[in-house]
Amino acid sequence: MASPGSLLDHLECRACCAIVAADRPVGPCPTCGHTLFAEYHLDRLDAARWRSGLAERPATLWRYRELLPVEHSEAITTLGEGFSPVLDLGEVPEAPGVRVSLKDDGGLPTGSFKARGMAVAVSRARELGLKELFVPSAGNAGVALAAYSARARLHARVYLPEETPPSMAQQCRQYGAEVVTVRGTIREAGASAREAEARSGAFDMSTLREPYRVEGKKTMGLEIFEQLPGDDLPDAILYPTGGGTGLVGMAKAFRELGALGLLARTPRLYAVQPSGCAPVVRALREGGARVGPWEGPRTIAPGLLVPAPFASERILEAVRSTHGDGVTLDDREIVAAMRQLADRHGVSASPEGAAPYAALARLAREGRVRQGEHVLLYNTGSGLPFSIDALEQATRGPS
Repeated sequence: MASPGSLLDHLECRACCAIVAADRPVGPCPTCGHTLFAEYHLDRLDAARWRSGLAERPATLWRYRELLPVEHSEAITTLGEGFSPVLDLGEVPEAPGVRVSLKDDGGLPTGSFKARGMAVAVSRARELGLKELFVPSAGNAGVALAAYSARARLHARVYLPEETPPSMAQQCRQYGAEVVTVRGTIREAGASAREAEARSGAFDMSTLREPYRVEGKKTMGLEIFEQLPGDDLPDAILYPTGGGTGLVGMAKAFRELGALGLLARTPRLYAVQPSGCAPVVRALREGGARVGPWEGPRTIAPGLLVPAPFASERILEAVRSTHGDGVTLDDREIVAAMRQLADRHGVSASPEGAAPYAALARLAREGRVRQGEHVLLYNTGSGLPFSIDALEQATRGPS
């Protein structure tokens, strides 16, 4: 079945209800500064026919063209991203009676789930005539922006915290991006980037500060729906949470599928964070309307070192709307999970991607995940840039 193309209609702010035209580049809501979201003409989609025809389409995220914002096929900038495998891990000893699956984005182009968001956002930027892009990043988003900008023949600048693994800065440079190193965390990198770029004319591709990266992340939920249909749909999804775009994207996917009459129930979303930087989990536990900055953030997982995520109201909304929750882990548990995934299951996972495996045991002990349930762990990135031995040594401290 051929795709009729994008059904994009407009952009909408869920904070102030502003409606913004989608025919020009735009960052946060011009009225209130919150995140804008792409809205589609869902009423124009024959949902049953669309669902039945998906299997005939190429196995990339672009199989969902109607629900993605790129309107002209010639603007699509792709490296073959999307449709990552779902692995059946069976029953994990630490969670007896629970069926466990893992969706593995570690094999995507550039080695992480960030390829999803950047493929869609860079394609849309190209379509809207942008030439120069920048992003503050803990590593993976910068690598993805660099690669897709190279593919689209656009210029990219990446602002990285000084503690970012050197291999990631090197990858950004190999793709032709400029790299600026900033002292501090992703929070300081973001502030420095926006100050430096204020008059440059370059477009900010930061998490939830532009409308289209979340649309790429939405494909995680669309793929889970397609790969685990009907009764196979997981009861819960455990997701490593830094900037939180994946949670927002999956919740948006499930919401749109529900509006199309294709989804009868929604998996519970669990935000997994390290105990040294857990602002989202803290806000969930305290019933906060938004996330407060985390003081003294620390963790061996660079992608989870986000002390003050932007648009935190939408992250909390994504979790709460699915009756989900949050869970924290210490770094030793995360590194142990990296080794267990490799030794037991043959899965290479980054510290971020391994965190859900560690969280599973804790949720099972606390009764928040129950026997007979199906739980999906989301591995967001490959473990290849990381040494488990070195991380174990780092969590033990000086000998």
